[in-house]
This record gives sequence, C-alpha cells and structure tokens, in this order.
Amino acid sequence: MKAPLLFAFFIAATLQVCAQTYRLSGKIVDEKRNPVSFASVYIRNTTYGTTANEDGFYEFKLTPGTYNVVFRYVGNLERTEKITVTSHDEELNMTLANEPFALQAETGTGDEKDAGDDIISKVIDKREYYLKQVNEYSCVVFVKGVQRLTKAPQNLMTRDVRRMLQLDVNGRGILYQSESLSKYNFKNPDYVKEEMIASKTAGQNTAFSYNKASDLQVNFYKNNFDIEGLSGRAFVSPFASNAQRFYNYKLVGRSVKSGRRIAKIQVIPKRKNEAVYQGNVYVVEGDWRIYGVDLNLTKEQANINLVDTLNISQQYIPINDSVWLPTSTLFDFHGDVLGFKFKGYYLAIYNNYNVNPSFPKGFFNGEVMRVDTQASAKNGRYWANNRPVPLTTLEERDYKKKDSIFAIQNTPEYLDSLNKSRNGFSPLSYLIFGYQNYNREKRQSFYLEPFLQTVFYNTVEGWGINAKVHYIKGFDNGQSFSVTPELRYGFAAKMFNANVGFTYNYNPSTQSVLSARFGSDVLDLNNAGTRSLLFNTLSSLLYENNYIKLYRTHFGVVAWQHELTNGLLLNTQVSYAERQQLYNTSFNHIFDNKNKQYTANNPLANPPTVESMLFPTNQALTAKASLTYTFRQQYVVRPDGKYFEPSLYPKIRLNYRKGINGVLGSDVNYDFASLDVFDDRMKIGLIGFSAFKITAGTFLNRKSLYFMDYNHFFGNQGTTFNPTIGSFHFLPFYEFSTNRSFIEAHYEHNFAGNFLSKIPLVRKLKLEELIGVNYLAQGKNSTPISNTGLMQPVKGSYTEAYIGIQRFIFRVDYGIAFDGNRKAIQGIRIFYGIR
Repeated sequence: MKAPLLFAFFIAATLQVCAQTYRLSGKIVDEKRNPVSFASVYIRNTTYGTTANEDGFYEFKLTPGTYNVVFRYVGNLERTEKITVTSHDEELNMTLANEPFALQAETGTGDEKDAGDDIISKVIDKREYYLKQVNEYSCVVFVKGVQRLTKAPQNLMTRDVRRMLQLDVNGRGILYQSESLSKYNFKNPDYVKEEMIASKTAGQNTAFSYNKASDLQVNFYKNNFDIEGLSGRAFVSPFASNAQRFYNYKLVGRSVKSGRRIAKIQVIPKRKNEAVYQGNVYVVEGDWRIYGVDLNLTKEQANINLVDTLNISQQYIPINDSVWLPTSTLFDFHGDVLGFKFKGYYLAIYNNYNVNPSFPKGFFNGEVMRVDTQASAKNGRYWANNRPVPLTTLEERDYKKKDSIFAIQNTPEYLDSLNKSRNGFSPLSYLIFGYQNYNREKRQSFYLEPFLQTVFYNTVEGWGINAKVHYIKGFDNGQSFSVTPELRYGFAAKMFNANVGFTYNYNPSTQSVLSARFGSDVLDLNNAGTRSLLFNTLSSLLYENNYIKLYRTHFGVVAWQHELTNGLLLNTQVSYAERQQLYNTSFNHIFDNKNKQYTANNPLANPPTVESMLFPTNQALTAKASLTYTFRQQYVVRPDGKYFEPSLYPKIRLNYRKGINGVLGSDVNYDFASLDVFDDRMKIGLIGFSAFKITAGTFLNRKSLYFMDYNHFFGNQGTTFNPTIGSFHFLPFYEFSTNRSFIEAHYEHNFAGNFLSKIPLVRKLKLEELIGVNYLAQGKNSTPISNTGLMQPVKGSYTEAYIGIQRFIFRVDYGIAFDGNRKAIQGIRIFYGIR
C-alpha cells in the first residue's frame, strides 16, 4: 500500500502547488502606444522569464509573493516594477520609452569611431574567457516559429492554391506554426543533449525551419557562426578575434541600466558582400561583456539564400554575480520569391538555468536529441498552461482552424479517400516518376520504377525491359521488410534474367539489416559505377558510344549489417556466382556516323571493335567485410526511429574481400584490402566547405581472379557526370582497373559564393564557385588476366583538376585530365540532378 499512498500524496501536493500559481500578464507598448514585439520580461535575480508576442502581450505564472519584474528590449529604456501576487491573477501593462543613448563630452567631438573600436577591443580581449567561463549548463528552452504569406500574385492565387495553403481570398495567412519545449544540456566545447518534451506544428513549412533548441544556439563569443539553410559559409561575429579586419565600430552612446553602464555600438562592414553583419551591439562596460545584439543580414550585403533580410536579436541576463547567459534569441525574416512575399520569425526563450548540473560520466553519448514518445500528443490545455509566449489572435485562430482540418483529415474515411486518390494511375507520372500504391491500414507500399528506367538499349542485349518492383511492409516498432523482384529481357540476345531480393530491417536503433538476393542478372564489369541504363541508352543510340561493358551472372548473396557500438558499423556479405562473358548482338543507332563503330564488349579488346575473350565462364565464392567508424557520431532518437546527424569529423572505413578457392567449385583465390578516409562536408569557416576522400588498397594475394574481381574506379565518359565525392570527371571506366596496389585521392572545395558574390549582376545569381582535384596512382607491374593471356595496360599516375559553378542541383565544371605527364583530355562536364 505504500506505493499507492505515496503516489496519491504526490498528486495531491502537485495539485496544491498548481492551485497556488497565478498569472501575471499585460501589454508592453512604446511611447507612441505601438506594441513592443518580443520584449523580454523576467524576474530579477532569477533565470525565470518570458517574452512578449508580436502584439506586445506577455504572460507567465507566479506563486504568491513579491517580485521585481524587469521589462527589457534593445533600444528601449529598461524598467523594473515591484509587484505582489496574492490570491488572484495580476495585470501589469508597461510602457517602454525609447532609450536616449547619449554621448559623453569626451566622445562628442568626432572620436566616436575610436571610442567604439576601443570598447570592442576590450570585449575581444575577454572573448575567450567568456566563451569558456561556463563549462556546462542546463536550461529549459521554448522555441516558437511562424511563417506568414503577406502578398501573392493574384493570377496564381486560384481557389485550389488558397485551399491547399489555407489562405484568405487575398492570398494572405499563416503558412506554418511550430512550438517546442525542451530541456537543453550543454558542456564545453560542443557537447549537446536535448530532450524534447512537447512539440506542435501546423501548416506547411515552405522556407526553412528551426524547431528545436539546438537550432537557435547563437553564441557571438565564437569567432564564426553558421546559419544552416541560408548560406554555405559562416559569418564573422562582431566580437571575433579578427573582427576588426571586417568591421568598423562607432559609439552611438551610453546609458545606465540597473547600475551598469551600457554602450551602444554601431557595427559597420568595412567592405560590401562579405560574410558579415550590420546593426548594433550593446556592451556592459567594465565587465566588457555582451549585453545584447541587434544585427541583420541582407541578400544584397551577405548574399544569403531564401530570404531577403534576416534580423538576429539576442539579450543576455545575469545568472549570478559573474555569469551572464542569453534569455532570448530571435530570428526575424522576410523575403520575396517570384512575387510571393512572406515574413516570419523563430524565437527561443531560455529559462531555469543551472550552471552546475554535474552531468554524470557518459551523459553525452552521441545522442544529441531525444523526442519524447508523447511529445506531439500534448493537447490544447497542456500548451495553454506551459506556453510562455501567448498566442496572438491570428495565431490562435489559425491553430483552431488547422486543428479542425487536421482532425477531419485524419479520420479513417478521409484518409481512405486520400489514399485512393493518390493511388490512382497516371501514365505521364509513371513515365517519369514511376507508380506507387500505398495501403495505410496495412502499412505497406508497392512501387514500380519509372518507364524511362525500365526500357533500355545496349549492344549486348539490344532493346530490353528491366522491370523492377519494390514491396515494403512497415511495423509499429520501426522494423520493416521489403521484397524487390526484378525481371530483365534483352530482345536481340533473347536472354531472360530474373532475381529477387529480400531486406529485413530488424533493429533500426542499431542499423541492423539482414538481406539476401538470388537469381540471374546482367551486371557491369565495373562495380564502382559507370552510367545508368537511361544514359547508356542515349549515348549508344545517339552517338554510338556503348560505354558500359556487361557480363551475365547466376548468383546468390547474403548480407548482414549491424552497429557494434555508436559510430562503428559492420557490414558483411557472402556471395556465390557463376560469371559468363557476353558479346555484342545489336548495332542499332539513330544517326549513322560512318567514321565511328561500336566497340567490343571486351574493354581490353585490341583492336577495340573486334570481340575477343576476356574471361572464361567461372565460379566465385566471395566473402566481404567492412568496418566504418564515424568519430563522435551524433544521432536523434524520435518515436519513429533513430536518425543520424551529419558528422563533424571524417569517417574511416576498412574493407576486406576474400576470393575463396575450391569450395563449391570456386575458381577464385585472392585477398584484397583497402582503407578509406572521407568527409562529405567539412566546414572551413568563412571560405565555405570542403569534401575529400582518400583510398589506398592492395591485393595481398592474386593467385586467381578475373576482371570483375579487380578494383575498379568511379570513372566517367560523356558530358554528364556524377558530382559525388570519390568520382572522376574524365577517367575511362575500365582502362585503369587494377589487380595491383593503388592510391586514389579526391578533394573539392566549395567557396559558397565568396568571390562571385563580389561581382555586380553575377551576384544576383547566387552562384557557388568550386575547385577540385582527383588523383590516381597504381603499381606499375601487371599480371595476366586469368586464362586469357590478355594484359591489363600498365598505368602510372592519373590527375584531374577542375573548376565549376553551381546553383542548387545545377552544376557546370571545366576540367583537364593528365595521364602521367601527358594531357589526356579537357572539357566541360554538367550535372542537372539526374545520376
């Protein structure tokens, strides 16, 4: 009986405490009676407070007692009011006068610039101290976001568009709202763990979203600050160690707040079109710390994407006598895209700081956020009691409307109707995107790949059909099971192949997957990657370039993947295959180029147009294993699964492949090992980001292997290319394949518009400039290809260098390739989203 009695006592005590909580609310306006949006309101000598909404209204709950309530907003006089809360709600309206930041006599004669530089220099001197002053802390963070459409082209505002976006007849309204409540934990230098307690969204996110506490962690004591989604480069803090190379500072004036002298400094970029802010910062003199910031970025000045202007406001409050931390952070933005004008904001409020949380060992284990299973199930009453910023009338009305629509749209009848509509077959859609049929109740889907990827042509099979179907079944625990049958028939070769694959994702939290596939298929001799069926069809028919070389296999393969510990992923695979050489059977083309002929299906044929034997029919039993380690791997745990965040550090992968001889008649006998070090996006501060991949490998034993067992490289032949790091722009698909030692290196840097943004007119295109280099070197000894007498050409080094420009998925590169010291090829390569 003790446990039930204790529980009852706890509930009774909780209700008693709640019964003694009363609401303090009011409206904050300026001297002209205009609302002071997002003004800070907090209790002096505590870390408990709130922020006014867009209309200037604020509210929060207090137990009975006497409080000194501080009202604060940058540019307005700070006010402190004493109020006593007894046994009922209290209303306290407030007028904040514009703050007269006055210049003193000694700085009123033209030396405001020198005074501003002097003050900022002192803050910069203490920057690192304040950056490391608080080693760890925890707090409660409320994040709110709103995106509104303020104007839209009338010719595009059809009834269906307005209904979809839930806008009024003038094309205006709230597009998206989000709120979240989290406990945020931090430890220097950059360890984070967030526990999201509640989350609410309504509408469609059409711009960018910062809906968790870690999205709005702005620290201007750091040298640079990245704004994800708006720019590929970082922005220089006005207090950075090298800030005075980028900014001029002008002392606007001084004011006294709560006995402290606050200096208002205007931040002025020294040069246009650099990654810098403009606006004002506020500094506590004597302590030389940040009191607040009011900075902005514009598309003209900073070349940002998506929005025209982004304003960042942040206010600091004292946590104790020596420690100050942010009480609020506000991102306020507006923009215009093709005549659609929008505005919005993202606001973070920090409460209940604990600067001595004493996190246990192992607390920061890579899990950067965990979303409570009931986070999105909190009802309106919960939000009314826990939301620190009151809703505006428009926001409340929008929530009610969207909640009602959501309730209707989640009835079984509506979902079944929507499901039926989406499952309708459209020939045009199937041609380009494929066809998908989804059963909501059974949580299963059926997907047929696009017709453009089903019909193909190559010189080995002729015209053919490669029909692939995907069936996926999902389960409540996040597990899933899929079946993928594939049928392939080449009409000229009269060759039919069929195989089927199975994949069982049985533990998403550890990336545990069991898969198998068996049957027959036609495969590329280069398993690293060449061209898709579609591109090979076009290059063959239009230009008589039959780049890919194929062979037939009857095979069976079983694979297993499992995360051994956070950051360490194991992949294993065992396969058995009978491999058969194929030859050209078809020579169709659209334009007859008399000076050109199709090449043989043997990539080493000499002369290249005459078929010859590359390898005899053989059997191969092969075992593979790889270990991939991600340094400080970070992940988010949501109710629907585990999701991995992009790594801040490079990854390492160790690969091993064994050709097993004599078992089940296997003819292969070799051992291959390689090591990869790679990073897809490595931020380089103000100058953009880089990507690189370095691979070194060798055959430890090569007693018996065939051309498809060689190590192949991700080459490219043709005008289009794949921009994935690790690929080449000009490298022939098969010419450099090797059974010897090799090393390849790839490096690419994206300057994120650092140079092109400084060129008039070109700046408006918001292009990103890139440079890169690809390198390959091999052992110079060669070994005959098994049982054929053919020799793979001896190759030394190969190098490519290129420059390019990019915008979204469109990219154009110009490069030069060198085979040893000889220039092999130069030209333009393009990418437009299709690989």
